[in-house]
Amino acid sequence: MPDIIHGSERRPLVPGRLLFDDAADLSVVVPASCQRTGRCHECVVEIRTGGEQLSPPTPAEAFLAPGFRLACQARVERAATDLELSVLRRRLRIQLAPEAAVAEVDPAVTAIDGRMVADDGTDLGPVRGSMLGVAIDIGTTTVVLEIVDLERGVILAVAAFENPQRFGGSDVMSRISYDAEHPGELRQSLRRAINHELRRLCLALGVDRRQLAEVYLVGNPTMRDLAFGLDVSPLGRLPYRSVTETAVAAGEAESTVLVRRAHELGMLVNPRARVIGGPLIASHVGADAAADLVAVGAVDHGGSFLLVDIGTNTEVLASDGTRIMAASGPAGPAFEGGGVRYGMPGAEGAIEAVRLSDERFDVRTIGDTTPEGICGSGLVDLLAELRRATWMTTRGRFLHHWREIPVVHEPHIALTTADVGHLSVAKAATAVGQRVLIRRLGMRPGDLERVYLAGGFANALDAGSAIEIGLLVPVPADRVVRAGNASIAGARALLLSRRRRQALERLVTTIEHAEIETEPDFFDLFTDGCLFEPIAS
Repeated sequence: MPDIIHGSERRPLVPGRLLFDDAADLSVVVPASCQRTGRCHECVVEIRTGGEQLSPPTPAEAFLAPGFRLACQARVERAATDLELSVLRRRLRIQLAPEAAVAEVDPAVTAIDGRMVADDGTDLGPVRGSMLGVAIDIGTTTVVLEIVDLERGVILAVAAFENPQRFGGSDVMSRISYDAEHPGELRQSLRRAINHELRRLCLALGVDRRQLAEVYLVGNPTMRDLAFGLDVSPLGRLPYRSVTETAVAAGEAESTVLVRRAHELGMLVNPRARVIGGPLIASHVGADAAADLVAVGAVDHGGSFLLVDIGTNTEVLASDGTRIMAASGPAGPAFEGGGVRYGMPGAEGAIEAVRLSDERFDVRTIGDTTPEGICGSGLVDLLAELRRATWMTTRGRFLHHWREIPVVHEPHIALTTADVGHLSVAKAATAVGQRVLIRRLGMRPGDLERVYLAGGFANALDAGSAIEIGLLVPVPADRVVRAGNASIAGARALLLSRRRRQALERLVTTIEHAEIETEPDFFDLFTDGCLFEPIAS
């Protein structure tokens, strides 16, 4: 009898049942707050295979792209083949930056005569216990938020989950197009997910949401602006600028920083709390990259450095010790599990490390559980091992014209030739940005004093493997610093320090932005970047 499948779990597929009921049998948490009427749009699931066996989409599902359904509306009509689904809000492993606390504590909210007061004079109500703040990093694939004690600088709670906007596309350009066709749907899905986590964390901590007195939010320009309900269509066409960047250029605003009240955005914190969107650098290099700089202390330390934040929209920043340059590349979601047959984000069950020994793969999974797929660090290891064993050419072709290479036999997890194609393009976007910035600064990779790896899988990423396949410029291993999820660490630092906010707002105005596509030899660089070999030094 055919099964309904989620990850490594499977149950018999029974006609007549809603996907919502089947998900419950699989112990999958599918959020919903509308009593299954289809109004809340929270129970979106992705149908990977077998979707033709479901009832036709209802009017409540009209906003969804093909391949996505509302679990409360989709009913199994027949059971001919297996049906595989995936929820859009899986909780992920939390990769914090190495420094878990921030020494500098000078928040913009203080207690005056028993009341919480923001530095703009806003009265936030009586002090009900600890004064708390929220730091949020909205990535295209992953969202991380922290609840922080504003007086002590201590992290009280953390949550990380997949960005539920995936039904609008896996990259920023897709979401920009989707938002134009379905205004507000992406913002609402994100708002609901964040509020769900805030409720859960406040309940676990035993705190009143009115104690959450300020929110500092970072993300790439598209993710940040969607969260604030701004028009993101200009980011989808030349010159790729946020409406806030355009306003600054026209003299209509002093900064790209956004400030709204929580009640305006429907965020479940103190209604009068400020929600602050961090400053952008330029084009698609956003507040998350700016927060990275704060987190790693790159500028404070001086000297030359390279910072690479690998994600769906990869940001690269480089400095010769005097100038700072920035660039971004549309790497796509491949290294975060998107577009790869057995790819997945860094959740429990993801293969995060791979070694080839005696013609068999030894793997390590997150949580040391049964493998369910491969996340970014595991994919980098796997590609490097295939190159070392000459099972794959520099052009990504497998030995003996194999169509796929099995990594785990039970359950079956493999790397396909199509996967390698997606990964080569993602890798090239990251590699070209590094080469162009280093070259424009008149440097070579060996001149770099430090190379910071930021992003969700940075801590698990093997630098040797990354260099082997050309994902990272060749530098001595002792110069590589794994910064983990530096964006959330930077957001936390900015939440806690007015001085850091002011310093960052001054700094971003001095950073030079490079449009790497305008390089005369861009296509040659991109072609070289698609090869699985070390970047030329």
